[in-house]
Amino acid sequence: MSEVRVAIAGSSGSIGTQTLDVVRAERDRFRVVALGVSTSVDLLIEQAREFRPEVVAVADESRRAEVASALPFVEVVANFDDLIGPAEVVVNAVVGFAGLPVTLGTLGAGKRLALANKESLIAAGPVVRPLRSTPGAEIVPVDSEHCAVHQCLRSSRRTSTEVARIVLTASGGPFRGRTLDELREVSVEQALAHPTWAMGPKITVDSSTLMNKGLEVIEAHELFDVDYDRIEVVVHPQSVVHSMVEFTDGSTMAQLSLPDMRLPIGYALAFPDRISSPFGRIDWSRLERLDFAEPDRSTFRCLDLAYRAGRTGGTAPAFLSAANEVAVDAFLAGRLKWAEIAAVVESALDDHVVTSGNVGSDDVIDADERGRAAARKVLESTG
Repeated sequence: MSEVRVAIAGSSGSIGTQTLDVVRAERDRFRVVALGVSTSVDLLIEQAREFRPEVVAVADESRRAEVASALPFVEVVANFDDLIGPAEVVVNAVVGFAGLPVTLGTLGAGKRLALANKESLIAAGPVVRPLRSTPGAEIVPVDSEHCAVHQCLRSSRRTSTEVARIVLTASGGPFRGRTLDELREVSVEQALAHPTWAMGPKITVDSSTLMNKGLEVIEAHELFDVDYDRIEVVVHPQSVVHSMVEFTDGSTMAQLSLPDMRLPIGYALAFPDRISSPFGRIDWSRLERLDFAEPDRSTFRCLDLAYRAGRTGGTAPAFLSAANEVAVDAFLAGRLKWAEIAAVVESALDDHVVTSGNVGSDDVIDADERGRAAARKVLESTG
């Protein structure tokens, strides 16, 4: 079996470092040929010395020369999409809308995209969609929920007619079961204390508001071409059932494993095969219970805001995602209370102008800018 050539855009983050864990465990199957970071130069140098890639990307222009001096054996480039060329599989672990060029470039080059950057698909769904028909292009999701759905659908021949509904599971985050009044004064540290997953700060805050789950609803719609009325969310605090697919005959298929992002990463790297390292293996003698409940939509209003933007379509998801990034940044900086995040996003979304006709890259970029501007305007007006 020949080695699979892997590029990692965003190699210093949680997904990037765990991808390297998978490669370490499967050295005979994968070879890292490209790495990229925005500013975490010291870690990049350490990674490159271990994995000896052919090319590295450094977005921070002020430190590019430093990397070139430390790594004379690699080519140093500026842009993440320059990592695509030598790879067969590209892991897009870039945070936020900045990951869009990697998504577009990978699919346009007819390669497999291991997608952890949900914002690029959510915001630019209409732009990404036609690129998926490029010969050789495929998306294998790295999100645990969408990876679970992807696995459940492997046995289905006709997704559009056989699938009754997709059920995405949510851990509920650190504030599950608490009321809005109880959450008015929570701290950044409390919001970042996720009970199940170790993730970056932005996605962890999104998990606490259920915006992350709402964005995953939009992503599921784009990935699997299932309408919003057939995508549901249930709270499952154990995070063992990563999502489910119910078929028209009443059968439900689910993917279960202990929480470990290395499992979906390994699945995306090896697809259509599987890796041999058993990340997330369950000891069934110790698994005592699996609980499920409806999400509290009155407290976690971001979930319905995402459904609203998804059903509106066009540039609305891009607008929503951008406004949410601004609100979350303000919360992390101590300029906004947790309980006010949804209100800022909702007020910004009220300013969105519905687009008509085909949506192109320029429209998505414009919607992203307008969403950010609308959220900043709301923040300024509220002090």
